[in-house]
Amino acid sequence: MWQCPKCGRDFKNTNQGHYCGKVESIDAYIIEQAEDAQPLLREIYETVRANAPNAVEKLSWQMPTFWQGENLVQFAAHKKHIGLYPGGEATAFFADRLAGYKVSKGSIHLPIDKPIDHDLLADIVRWRVEQAEQNKL
Repeated sequence: MWQCPKCGRDFKNTNQGHYCGKVESIDAYIIEQAEDAQPLLREIYETVRANAPNAVEKLSWQMPTFWQGENLVQFAAHKKHIGLYPGGEATAFFADRLAGYKVSKGSIHLPIDKPIDHDLLADIVRWRVEQAEQNKL
């Protein structure tokens, strides 16, 4: 067992990657992440913000979240990728365009060592906004 010296949590693996801080804003979340992930997180943030201008920014489950009556999109830094969480319907709807990514139900892995496809990300966010608007009816 390994205990994180920062948060005191116990883990099976030594130096296991995890998030142990408590942040109050998306900007603070980004600053707390690994240096190589920060530029991608900022790019994702800016693309989501531009395409969901009426969404409320918050942290949910310690992840940056854009909310518009429901979670539109969440994202989180991991060791080798940024997890984008637009929900299961989005990954199914955009399956053809997501062919080069590791995808599971509701999540997309965006590798840290590759550029972000901002057009794809913007399309996913706009689609989620439309879905949220329809769900309000």
